[in-house]
Amino acid sequence: MNILPLAATLLGSVFLAAAAPASAHSQTEVVKPNFERQIPNIPGKSLVAVEVEYAPGAASPVHTHADSAFIYAYVVSGAIESQVDDGAKHVFKAGESWFENPGARHTVSRNASSTEPAKLLAVFIVDSHDKALTTPEASTKNHVKP
Repeated sequence: MNILPLAATLLGSVFLAAAAPASAHSQTEVVKPNFERQIPNIPGKSLVAVEVEYAPGAASPVHTHADSAFIYAYVVSGAIESQVDDGAKHVFKAGESWFENPGARHTVSRNASSTEPAKLLAVFIVDSHDKALTTPEASTKNHVKP
């Protein structure tokens, strides 16, 4: 699996969201490819990791991930507020983690601080043919709610 098409798809969705009008508290995240490899003993599956950097006050739009994606998220620095599906909002600090099941809807994903940056590592186990890892909801593509 070539990382360039995946990176282009992922970064393209981020750039689309970033190009939308935004207030000071509704900046979007910056996503950088970190790792990608097909899993040799699980045919058709790949492990893909991306770094997600949030400026102070930045947030991701409400989104879903590829239907096949099981996700492990690890906060590298700062603090991230997250809500998945109808679960409770939770602030995860550096060194803490959570997971998202396939088909989950990520309703809140944002930097919990308005003054300090935050960074997380998102690790996907996903069908190798799934190229779009993150899809913003249509109603939030042009408006990010903190």
